[in-house]
Amino acid sequence: MHTDTLPQHVPLLIDGQWIETPERVPACNPFTGRSDFSVCECSDELLDRALAAANAAKAAIAAMPARDRAVLLRQAAQGIRRHSASIARTMAIETGKPVADGLTEVLRSAETFELSAQEAVRIEGAQIPMDSSAIGAGKLGVSLRFPVGVVAAITPFNAPVNLTAHKLGPAWAAGNAVVLKPSPQSALTICRLAEVLLEAGIPAGWLQVVQGDRAAARLVAAPQVDFVSFTGSSRIGERVKATSGLKRVALELGGNGFTVVAADAPLEEAAQACARNSMRLAGQSCISVQNVLVHRSLYEAFTARVAEIVQALRVGDPLDERTEVGPVISAHAARRIQGLIDGAVAAGAKRVCGGSHAGALVHPTVLADVPWHCEAMQGEVFGPVVLLAPFDDVRQVFDLVNAGPFGLQAGIYTQSLPLAMQAVRTLRMGAVIVNGTSTWRSDQAPYGGVKASGIGREGPRFAIQDMTEERFVVFNV
Repeated sequence: MHTDTLPQHVPLLIDGQWIETPERVPACNPFTGRSDFSVCECSDELLDRALAAANAAKAAIAAMPARDRAVLLRQAAQGIRRHSASIARTMAIETGKPVADGLTEVLRSAETFELSAQEAVRIEGAQIPMDSSAIGAGKLGVSLRFPVGVVAAITPFNAPVNLTAHKLGPAWAAGNAVVLKPSPQSALTICRLAEVLLEAGIPAGWLQVVQGDRAAARLVAAPQVDFVSFTGSSRIGERVKATSGLKRVALELGGNGFTVVAADAPLEEAAQACARNSMRLAGQSCISVQNVLVHRSLYEAFTARVAEIVQALRVGDPLDERTEVGPVISAHAARRIQGLIDGAVAAGAKRVCGGSHAGALVHPTVLADVPWHCEAMQGEVFGPVVLLAPFDDVRQVFDLVNAGPFGLQAGIYTQSLPLAMQAVRTLRMGAVIVNGTSTWRSDQAPYGGVKASGIGREGPRFAIQDMTEERFVVFNV
């Protein structure tokens, strides 16, 4: 398969072979609205072949010295860098992500593979102090970590390359085989990535790529799978957890991007960050800034400045390197976002700028005075929309945030260390970013949420813990 030019059909990858199937789903370019190619669906028989190939390869992967796995992961990173422009262009065509943002993501994914290579040689056990109990006297106890075997990885469209790297890199570093099911809206991008990985030297048995919702459901439930890593919506995440049986899962789910701007916050810095991080990737990230709560003393000036910054952003063709905000993933998604905007306005919010859409292009939108309990603020907009509301008592803000369904990441701008630490201690979040927005993420750090935002943590070091199992060994000495 050579995807520098658009193929007619996006195939499956099973045991090193690209396979086309007669069952196909059309793929639509979000910006042009054209259906440029179709995605092959995986049959039950082909999924069984993919699972068999992964299980046949897992023993050899586990037996490979960690140093050798690390070498292959570094080769993968080098291959991604060589083909970064091609992958970013494919992503722009398929998902509507501006090509400049896509290139940034692709280069980040190379770093994620390198971080995984570093962690491959750091997988450690521990010595257990056996003589701390009478029954343990005269014994040596150690815990060791072993790969789980086969990892099922299910990835979304919004950051397809780096989020896939966050599953493949740690899984391979730990010594596992992977069966990958990407979003149908980023299937071509992921096939391009897989092609690059094979070219870089990743063995065929390490990676199988299957497509289709039916394949995803069977993959999650399959007894041949030992661990499921899923990134997507909270609604689908609940379904994954319900059908996965007793196997362990990692679920990276939704969020609604709270950032608090306290009375002593640096207004310009906070306004720039909130405006840009609400619109970056057209707001299609679970940590995009969505809800910004601003102390009343700064609220009017902050609202005006955010609107000014947002209105200056360049919106349009994702293949234009000057574009800052491209389309959302589909016209259907744009209509859903429009409904949330209209609902917020009907509930009393003020439309400061934007608030409309054309096809899949949602015009960057700032809403002010948004009621706390409206659907947009309580849910996940997943679009280029920022919701502003004033507050007087920060303690009440923390209580309201904690009462919501999500717990992924939150930001707070303040010059007060006591207030910052109050936020850290009070907010039930996977991460609290002090003097930054909810959007900040570094690929080596633990990343994940609580409540409806998920289970487990990504970041190579932390994902490897999930993708290995502990085995206790006792020596009678």
